[in-house]
Amino acid sequence: MYKKIMPLLLLLTHSLGVVAQENSQSQPLSLQEAITLARMQSVDAAVALNELKTAYWEYRTFRADLLPEVNFRGTLPNYNKSYSSYQTEDGSYKFIRNNALGLSGEVAIDQNIWFTGGKISLSSSLDYMQQLGSDGKKHLMSVPVRLSLTQPLFAANPIKWQRRISPVRYAEAKASFLTATEEVTMRTITYYFDLLLANENVAIAQQNLTNADKLYLIAQAKRKMGQISENELLQLKLSALKAKATRTQAQSNLNARTFALRSFLGMDEMAPIHPEVPRTVVSEQMNYNKVLTQALDNNPFAQRIRRRQLEADYSVAQAKGNLRDVNLFASVGYSGEDNRLNTVYNNLMNNQVVEVGITIPLLDWGKRRGNVKVAESNREVIVSRIKQDQMNFNQDIFLLVEQFNNQAAQLAIASEADVIAQQRYKSSIETFLIGKINTLDLNDAQLSKDESKQKHISELYLYWFYYYQLRSLTLYDYERAEPLTVDFEEVVR
Repeated sequence: MYKKIMPLLLLLTHSLGVVAQENSQSQPLSLQEAITLARMQSVDAAVALNELKTAYWEYRTFRADLLPEVNFRGTLPNYNKSYSSYQTEDGSYKFIRNNALGLSGEVAIDQNIWFTGGKISLSSSLDYMQQLGSDGKKHLMSVPVRLSLTQPLFAANPIKWQRRISPVRYAEAKASFLTATEEVTMRTITYYFDLLLANENVAIAQQNLTNADKLYLIAQAKRKMGQISENELLQLKLSALKAKATRTQAQSNLNARTFALRSFLGMDEMAPIHPEVPRTVVSEQMNYNKVLTQALDNNPFAQRIRRRQLEADYSVAQAKGNLRDVNLFASVGYSGEDNRLNTVYNNLMNNQVVEVGITIPLLDWGKRRGNVKVAESNREVIVSRIKQDQMNFNQDIFLLVEQFNNQAAQLAIASEADVIAQQRYKSSIETFLIGKINTLDLNDAQLSKDESKQKHISELYLYWFYYYQLRSLTLYDYERAEPLTVDFEEVVR
């Protein structure tokens, strides 16, 4: 009996291993390839791009406000057939019938004056009116040239403030786009490592199922030889059944994780993918002061603080400007009137208008001064929040640097523990076959082997996640030792 069974034992022993089964039908997908696809095709990347485009066109609109604007205004035509009241010389009223056709057109060049907040316009216009009926007459009035100025005297200058706020807001938007791109990368890493861990769990489950089935066959042979008890044989059979159930559950989880990653990357639903274990990139320790300096230079947080401060100052300036509302309007030019087009530009007369409008509250129960106090209080609140946000930002940077630096050591430990656990499991199988350990010890070795493999994947995930989280906060490429940047003009096209 022993001679018949020993060849079977040796063959099964030789076939037992700890190498995960590879899926040759899947397409290999590296982490960098997944990141590239996410930045090009994911919904999150599209949202970030559209937000950048919105900020870009808002900035372009602001820049256009500083340039001359050519406008045409006209009424083509104005027909009026109605009755209107008319006061006669004796003071009585009567209704007269109007039946007229009017046309008007004006071409104007308008220019905002950014350093005063006013507007200057150069225009030319022509008006035509004809009374309809048997004795109707026509009249034309021309204004060949007119120069107009509108100027608030004490109000806050909105154009001057926008010249200070808009570039900061656009710089914030550009930095936010880079940050959003890195956040897309962080989400990609999460999906990628979820799939990587699920794939590894399938390999582990398949390996454990294969080994459990073979160990059960060996145990049956050893039971016939009287080397193990019936209880140990049943334990191995139970282990094989559990391994089969775990394999089914692991495969189902793998399918779900594969679908999630494909959906996020915008890939075809049936495209098979196989994640590869990525390498580490940064070996040296991060320095907190250097990381903080890079974050303050590049992160949108710095631009956001400056923008919030400017907007708060602008609100105070607006409230103070509303205490007195004084506007100046001036217009100078020439005008002519005739019933023929070829002579309407003859005999031009000077045409000047100067008007100053003023609104000074005599009794508003302190409403406008109250608005000033509210704006000043809101500014103080914003300043206090900015200080707190700055402290929180510095603290987050410090904690993240500590986590990343510690994670490199944790990853090294997990990698070494994985190798040791694999060796221990292989040794435990060999020891179990010669009857020197029981099934409990073998199960413990298998559990340690599985947990070590999963722990190694998890620690590797945290390493990459912390690394790209640092990139998202500092907008700095640590591999190339340079700030992250893109051609924004090219991106928004």
